[in-house]
Amino acid sequence: MPERRVPRARRFLVCEPRHFAVQYAINPWMHPDTQVDVALARDQWRTLIEAYRSHGHTVESVEPVAGLPDMVFAANSALVLEGRVFGSLFHAEQRRPESTAYDTWFKTAGFDVYRPESVCEGEGDLVPTGRYVLAGTGFRTTPQAHREVQEFFGVPVIGLQLVDPYFYHLDTALFVLDEDTVAYYPEAFSPGSREVLARLYPDAVLATRADALAFGLNSVSDGRHVFVAPGATALTEQLAHRGYVPVPVDLSEFHKAGGGIKCCTQEIRS
Repeated sequence: MPERRVPRARRFLVCEPRHFAVQYAINPWMHPDTQVDVALARDQWRTLIEAYRSHGHTVESVEPVAGLPDMVFAANSALVLEGRVFGSLFHAEQRRPESTAYDTWFKTAGFDVYRPESVCEGEGDLVPTGRYVLAGTGFRTTPQAHREVQEFFGVPVIGLQLVDPYFYHLDTALFVLDEDTVAYYPEAFSPGSREVLARLYPDAVLATRADALAFGLNSVSDGRHVFVAPGATALTEQLAHRGYVPVPVDLSEFHKAGGGIKCCTQEIRS
């Protein structure tokens, strides 16, 4: 019998895809001539929000800003730990105004916000595990930002080198299932980083490239339920075998911009 997992209620921050579009290319998924079905994107996004709420999670929203089509990807806006907010400084000039919009929301909600000096894209590359923060680099967030994160939170930060441009953020190649377990796609990482992950997580769920390309690793787990892309079939089977409960949510319209479930979800850890 698989182990019965215990969920934990989460608090999420999201942004409605009112202005979502693909207007520029800053990753291999994006092509400016791509047509986005905005109505479908909004329906898919609402389905995700309903799934979160139906499983007992709190969802709050930041007001979208016209001219910021990627603002829907709330995870990139910050890392929030123990009620402290480490903000963002985007690599792409097109996305830098998003930081101000999110900072305003956090400050209005009563948080102090630290603005990094180095390029840092929030939970896109910063993944808390309970004991430390896994931190991606190679395409967006810099190693200098990793050091800022460690100094700010006083939590050990473990740098991981990403090597495949299709997995340009850590949250496209790895996600946390619970405080002891992660799922990841090994070939997205450098040889040394693969060794680090193998040492830290000898019992990790290893995903195939097909599952990773289906945005299966851009998932959100509450410790029991895993909100996951339906196209990641092999990964879903592994999760169920381990005692997790997959909750398939189709965000395929957002894949056109290189994003999925986790990209659209910022977790506020108080």
